[in-house]
Amino acid sequence: MQASSEGSETRVKRIVLKLSGEVLRCSKSGETIDGTILHDVCKQVKSVYDLGIEIGLVVGGGNIFRGLSGVEKRGVARTTGDYMGMMATVINGMALMDCLEKMEVPVRVLSAIEMNKVAEPYILRRATRHLEKKRVVIFVGGTGNPYFSTDTTAALRASEIGAEVILKATKVDGIYDKDPVKHPDAVKFDKISFAEALKLRLKVMDATAFALCQDNKMPILVFNMNQEGGIKQAVLGKKIGTLVS
Repeated sequence: MQASSEGSETRVKRIVLKLSGEVLRCSKSGETIDGTILHDVCKQVKSVYDLGIEIGLVVGGGNIFRGLSGVEKRGVARTTGDYMGMMATVINGMALMDCLEKMEVPVRVLSAIEMNKVAEPYILRRATRHLEKKRVVIFVGGTGNPYFSTDTTAALRASEIGAEVILKATKVDGIYDKDPVKHPDAVKFDKISFAEALKLRLKVMDATAFALCQDNKMPILVFNMNQEGGIKQAVLGKKIGTLVS
């Protein structure tokens, strides 16, 4: 496939981009969804869409409500907290949809929890048809079940729609052998196998999501969302982040 605006050959046709809800939060003001950050994220997504890449997007809800923290800090039952977290992903998904549409990018929001007034129900064939019609598909509502993270949602949806890679956007520029914030001598991996990541107990994703990717031979590219043009560099096969395969 030829990139329409760059004249460079892209390495992939269909991707799942996993965004943490925390990416949308402003660290200074504490604003749950910061307008400037939202615009910057969507601008990056559009730059990849313009290359002709089919994009499935999974967004977390941690900027609004995180199920586990609800259990620990607010006394909310785990199941209830997880459903609250799923609702938070719908809010984030709608914000991303609205911003992308203003950039003239066609978008559909598909929810694992039925809420027909704001999103289409998740149906695999409907999702793949939207992708084939060159629409960005935002998957919200998690898997529709408690006790599963949005990392697991990304692994599941990527496997279902036949994506070639999961791009996991984080606040660090890849995977290290230890926390690079606490340890200046931390060593970054450019590439690592699933077996090595398990042996070293590296927290790439939660265990369920990681096992799903490993079983389905779904590569994961972990990279820094804040790096300018990071998503675009990833799909163009540039040296960025850490590839787990």
